[in-house]
Amino acid sequence: MEIKKTSLYQLHQNSNAKFVEFAGYEMPIQYDRGIIEEHKFTREHSGIFDVSHMGQLFIYGDESLTEDLEKIFPIDLKNLKLNYSKYSFLMNDEAGIYDDLIITKIEGGFIIILNAACKDNDHKILSKLLLNKYDMSLDESRSLIAIQGPKSVRILNNIIKGVENLNFMSGDWFIYKEQKVYVTRSGYTGEDGFEISIENHLVEDFTKELLEKGAKLIGLGARDTLRLEAGLCLYGHELDINKTPIEANLKWAISKQRIENSDFIASDVIKNQIIEGVKKIRVGIKPEGRIIAREKTKIFNENDLLIGEVTSGTFGPSVNGPIAMGYVEQEFSKKDTKIFLEVREKKHPANICGLPFYKKSYVKGAINE
Repeated sequence: MEIKKTSLYQLHQNSNAKFVEFAGYEMPIQYDRGIIEEHKFTREHSGIFDVSHMGQLFIYGDESLTEDLEKIFPIDLKNLKLNYSKYSFLMNDEAGIYDDLIITKIEGGFIIILNAACKDNDHKILSKLLLNKYDMSLDESRSLIAIQGPKSVRILNNIIKGVENLNFMSGDWFIYKEQKVYVTRSGYTGEDGFEISIENHLVEDFTKELLEKGAKLIGLGARDTLRLEAGLCLYGHELDINKTPIEANLKWAISKQRIENSDFIASDVIKNQIIEGVKKIRVGIKPEGRIIAREKTKIFNENDLLIGEVTSGTFGPSVNGPIAMGYVEQEFSKKDTKIFLEVREKKHPANICGLPFYKKSYVKGAINE
């Protein structure tokens, strides 16, 4: 199968990017400065992320579209304000997660941002669930760029006037070079920032303007360390078809009213897990010392019993130490519980800790139900 390239591929190449294949795309993992410097620059200044491999699903329809989507997603879409976004999940009947996603209400419909590896399957599932009743398309004519970090609002507002007025998890249509771009104040780093949906033929000029204003290109490597410090899940690691939102400690993303009404896919399973509890749950893990526990590292309790597994682990540049997330049996999930991580056949001490590892600096307007 041919590896796809984003519209910024040439710019990445000219910027000395090191590439990796990711979800069928050739994507920049890092540039000359390296992952740690890219990470720190994003936290302190402003980083540009090419996330055009992700799916941009546009769905248009009448009033019945909202009702039909509420049968699928466990969120309150009827009361979602125009141009506001919610984090949610596409689940199977057992509450296993096909994908986690962001759904935004726009005039006449919704934009759903899907994970790159899941987007084609998500599209098929949603087409089937919605009985092909609505105008729905994965828009390949648009790129998706994220600009993240404390200086991002000033930089972006110099190019697209008015973005500074957006609240967290809200967006709107703006004009760039006489073309419509959709900008949301959101991201995946634990920093204030924006995501910009822009036509492919404009994205290189737009990115060059961001660079001229002082932002720098950041690869997928730093994107991963940033999201991990912020305690955010990555599909295929913390989330997959064998894990539910309750096991993933994401109950906050499910509307209380929707749980009470039990009228969405897997609502009975979700309700039961909330009442009865779950056997395993996602936790933060802070290793003692400098050992880094990568994905699939086994987790043991003090009596040397296997109690779970690491799903993501790295060195956190902003916290200056190793961090990890994983799943452990519920009884060992309390904060400060002593655990042991098996790395290279040796068991190393660690502690269960709260998330995030690094405190977010989002702007006003972040509302959870």
